[in-house]
Amino acid sequence: MPVTDDVRLYEKMCLEGFQSGLSWLTILRKRENFRAAFSGFDFEAVARFDDADVERLMGDAGIVRHRGKIEATINNARAALDTIESHGSLAAFFWSFEPNPTDRPAVIEYQTLASMPTTPSQVGAQIAQRNAIADRTTMMSYGPPPTNDAIAEAVAPPSDSEDC
Repeated sequence: MPVTDDVRLYEKMCLEGFQSGLSWLTILRKRENFRAAFSGFDFEAVARFDDADVERLMGDAGIVRHRGKIEATINNARAALDTIESHGSLAAFFWSFEPNPTDRPAVIEYQTLASMPTTPSQVGAQIAQRNAIADRTTMMSYGPPPTNDAIAEAVAPPSDSEDC
């Protein structure tokens, strides 16, 4: 189901960052603690967090206590506000990568799947989406490229090719 609520998108991005290098089960078991610690993932509130909040969160045994991930979550709240200012909403930004409906086949058949681009040089839309997420918004300031890819896959439309 597509995600269009900005708070849910921000939560997904943050949890992807915290999950990097850990089991999803660990993150899901701590999800309610994350919500409490980060003001229900209200990015406007989290953007105002300061060094004292970072220290408070470092002492919270209910979440993953990784300074880089905590600081990234706060930075990402600020980046979310910037993205909303420039694009209207996080959802508008992520969904701006949705392929044009006329570029998609009405019925996906084996031949369509077999002809889909599979190499990085063929997958321009996906690369553009990844670059925009990583460069334009500076979201996910913590995490390797696979984490950014996971965010794109979790919250945005598929853009692996023009045919999807």
